[in-house]
Amino acid sequence: MELGVGIVGCGMIAKFHARAVADTPGLRLVAATSRQRASADKFSAEFPCRVFDTVEQLCADPAIHMVSICTASGAHLEPGLIAARAGKHVIVEKPLEVTVARCDELIDACQRAGVVLSTIFPSRFHAASQQVKAAVDAGRFGRLTLGDAYVKWYRTQQYYDSGAWRGTWELDGGGALMNQAIHSVDLLLWMMGGVRQVMAYTATLAHENIEVEDVATATLQFNNGALGVIQASTAVYPGMLKRIEIHGSRGSAIIEEEDLKVWSFADATPADEAILAALTGKTTTGGGAADPAAIGHHGHAAQFADVLAAIRSGQTPQIDGREGRKSVELISAIYQSARSGQSVRLS
Repeated sequence: MELGVGIVGCGMIAKFHARAVADTPGLRLVAATSRQRASADKFSAEFPCRVFDTVEQLCADPAIHMVSICTASGAHLEPGLIAARAGKHVIVEKPLEVTVARCDELIDACQRAGVVLSTIFPSRFHAASQQVKAAVDAGRFGRLTLGDAYVKWYRTQQYYDSGAWRGTWELDGGGALMNQAIHSVDLLLWMMGGVRQVMAYTATLAHENIEVEDVATATLQFNNGALGVIQASTAVYPGMLKRIEIHGSRGSAIIEEEDLKVWSFADATPADEAILAALTGKTTTGGGAADPAAIGHHGHAAQFADVLAAIRSGQTPQIDGREGRKSVELISAIYQSARSGQSVRLS
């Protein structure tokens, strides 16, 4: 059975969701809605679908089985609740929400309704990310010692001025960390495990009229004893590809966007050279480093396919609501540390 998808919010990221739906056998775009009817009409002209005036109307359509939420980050909860109460499965563009409490409310609502909830983190589906995660799980790194994420991107002042919600705590939920670096925060947690304690600093150095940070640094102590660093910025010209580094007593791996740059283990295998060769030259876009639209939709498509498989099998998707909550919890702790000047222990 083909499942119908309705999209809520018709800004830039909605186009990537629509392309992902089109590339996923078993899914079909049915409808869209936006706070501004003109935005939805423009979207439907590019991606043919019906247009509804409200989320309630969209969720009342029996042809829609899954709702994809592409609104501003701090406006994910309300349409998610409406969709869950209508019995629709829910896919939410990152972050799941902008506070842990709002994440929990959406997770609980979807659980009560018996619908699937998934948070979009397409970087987990990149081949290099999958390879590194498999090596971690296989113990190839030995004892994990360092896990680092570097997101040194660039956004113009015009980027923040282009939408009243951008750069606000209420709807953006934060700055370079919550909006841009959260993909890398998610990867780091997925590969290294949970964080026990964090100490952080944030600043707004290169942009005007925003409430949130454009530079952040955090030092981490993971639950397994390893240490790490997160650096995030939208104030680094001209913008560099994001980088994840995983190190241990028996090996190291470094990913730059989708490329595997370092793949070295004390206990090398005959396959290692081929793995490194196969996973270089995979980055075909700017990775969003300077242009938020300069990304591909293949990771989104892989995640939509995973969610569809979970719905059909009655299983949990790889990135459910609780997985999506983890990065919000850590980033919230980083903000708390930066405000207080004290280290923060996570639950």
